Amino acid sequence: MIYSVYIINKAGGLIYDEDFSWNKNTEEHTWQQHPIPLVFTADTGRVLVKFGELNTIKPGYSVIAVNRQSVNGTMGPTDKPIMEMINNPDCYPLSLTFGKGKVGANEKLMLASMFHSLYAIASKISPVEGSSGIQQLVTDEFSLHCFQTITGVKFFVIVDHKQTACEPLLHRIYELYTDFVLKNPFYLIDMPIRCDLFDQNLRRVIEQVERASAYSSATLA
Repeated sequence: MIYSVYIINKAGGLIYDEDFSWNKNTEEHTWQQHPIPLVFTADTGRVLVKFGELNTIKPGYSVIAVNRQSVNGTMGPTDKPIMEMINNPDCYPLSLTFGKGKVGANEKLMLASMFHSLYAIASKISPVEGSSGIQQLVTDEFSLHCFQTITGVKFFVIVDHKQTACEPLLHRIYELYTDFVLKNPFYLIDMPIRCDLFDQNLRRVIEQVERASAYSSATLA
């Protein structure tokens, strides 16, 4: 699965991001009565699980729907605060749908800047002269794959461990960038990308790569 795609300009500024996973992995639970065995917080503009676990739900997961109706930040259906609904016994039975939720715009800008700095640090401390920097980071839950162009623009994707063909995917994204962004006469270099054709073709490529990876995994199994 491909979680997200980021493009960073040579100065470390985030010029494009797209999240492909925020509504793919969701889990719904219905409670007949108060209380819910989870602790919530609404300090970040979203209602998040602060403490407790339930099946795949962990701290950091957010409430993305109440009674199968989409939420708007911390507000549920009919503009009623979600926290108020969770804490009010009269609102039960209550159905909540959980997901990872989208990362906020400010958080993405900060993450892009941090990765740009880490990339530069990795290039400097490498014992091998001329190191290109970070190409892959692996964690328990996901991996990050990065490709930097000659001009210093960085493309990186965040995927799960089952996802294959990440390097060809990065080069394909770069091709889309050159075809639909750089050749756009209205685009200014290093500025945020706002191009419908790029968005559409990127989604098509992501779907194709995910299908190919799923088929490959099923064949190996």
